[in-house]
Amino acid sequence: MYFANAGPENTAATVDQAVKRARELKIEYIVVASNSGNTAEKFLGQGLQIICVTHQIGFRNPGEDEMEPEKRRELEEKGVRVLTTTHLLGGVGRAVRSKFGGLYPGEMVAHTLRMLGQGVKVALEISVMALDSGLIPHGEDIIAVGGAGRGADTAVVIRPEHSQNIFDSRIKEIICKPSG
Repeated sequence: MYFANAGPENTAATVDQAVKRARELKIEYIVVASNSGNTAEKFLGQGLQIICVTHQIGFRNPGEDEMEPEKRRELEEKGVRVLTTTHLLGGVGRAVRSKFGGLYPGEMVAHTLRMLGQGVKVALEISVMALDSGLIPHGEDIIAVGGAGRGADTAVVIRPEHSQNIFDSRIKEIICKPSG
C-alpha cells in the first residue's frame, strides 16, 4: 500500500496493514516507534507482542522524556515493553558532527535508508535497537512500524541483526509507506 503523503493521517491504515500482515505471516512481534505511546497503544488487543521504542531522554530538550510517566506505566501494565535508549544511527556520531562538522558512518547509513523514506529508516533503526536490548528474539522476522514525526506511515517485515552486524539485516517486505 502506498500513501500519497507522509504523516499521521496514515496511522490507522498502517496499523491495519501491519496487523493483517503479521497474522498472514504468523509474526508475533511488532516493534513500533512511538514517543508519546499513542501509536503503540493502537496495537493493543491484537494478540501481538508490542515493543514501543521512544526517543532517548533529552532528544528534544535536555533531561526531558517525551512520554508521560502515566502513559508509560499504562502501556507496561497492558504488556507493552517500552524501550528508551540512545538512537542507533545517531548518538555519538551526531555529537561529533554537531561539534566539529562532517558526516559519520551512522549518519551515512541513515541518509541512505531515507532514500526509501524516513519510516523505512526508523523501522530498521528501532528493530535493531529492540534486538540489541533483548526485547525481540534473534533470527526471527518481525514487523517494524515508523514514520516521520507523529503517527505512523510505514510498516516493513524485517529480520534485524545486532548493531555490529547491521548490514546483515534484511528488509523483506515493505507493507506500506508514503510514495512521495
